[in-house]
Amino acid sequence: MPELPDIENYLACLEPRILGRRLDRVRIPGPSLLRSVDPPVEAAEGRRVASLRRIGKRIAIGLDEEIFLVIHLMIAGRLRWEPHGAALARRGGLAAFDFEDGTLLLAEAGTKRRATLHVVRGEAALAAHDPGGLEVLSCELAAFAERILAENHTLKRTLTDPRILSGIGNAYSDEILHRARLSPVRLTQKLTTDEMERLWSATRETLVAWTERLRRETGDSFPKKVTAFRDGMAVHGRFGKPCPDCGAPVQRIVHADNETNYCAACQTGGRLLADRALSRLLHEDWPRTLEELETRRRGSG
Repeated sequence: MPELPDIENYLACLEPRILGRRLDRVRIPGPSLLRSVDPPVEAAEGRRVASLRRIGKRIAIGLDEEIFLVIHLMIAGRLRWEPHGAALARRGGLAAFDFEDGTLLLAEAGTKRRATLHVVRGEAALAAHDPGGLEVLSCELAAFAERILAENHTLKRTLTDPRILSGIGNAYSDEILHRARLSPVRLTQKLTTDEMERLWSATRETLVAWTERLRRETGDSFPKKVTAFRDGMAVHGRFGKPCPDCGAPVQRIVHADNETNYCAACQTGGRLLADRALSRLLHEDWPRTLEELETRRRGSG
């Protein structure tokens, strides 16, 4: 799912292309995308773009007279900028927004249709689409700590909860926790003052660094490869590969469709976190430390 750095990159690329431009037409070939009825999508046509903003992981395109298009890309939704009137792909093409100087295409890979579009009128209706997460890049440490400590959950769950923090998902939470040298399963209310400050700094530094990196890589073009797995990430998507800081193999916890990656040496004092499925299968045979894991690997080699 595109997260804060990806959404900010989309917005930066959209601004010179559609801000102040007229939206001529919206083409939506299927019933799955549009999730609102009033105002109708036709109410957006013929209006000029007055604003662009991020709401959590959503993109909000503000038009004249406070009409907003709220796009949630979910996991596999992606945007492309094409010449005016570009055709929608037969497979995965969800919508085309025809502006004066080009067309913004929304497509979704795979067969599941999770991406959504809402057309709303007014700031109050737009605010209803905000999950309420704190904007980390504009908050002070005290506000961050208050939000983190409001409930007692694991750091992984807390970082990815859109009601707690805005715009962070599975990928960048892994990177944040690695930078902060904190275990993904550490409970929020067990954090020391030093650990809280490290988490706050790591969250801001990670999001800023990746936002700036994506902007540099994209330049004046439009994002073509928006993915959760990027070269240069420390641990996310790097199971079994060496940690860039200490060289120990990156570990993982698999739960349902999500995977948490971490470095045991840097984040958990060498302790391996039990993968639920494997630990139930192996019971007492589950290795507890990196040293035990390495010993077993040498013994089986």
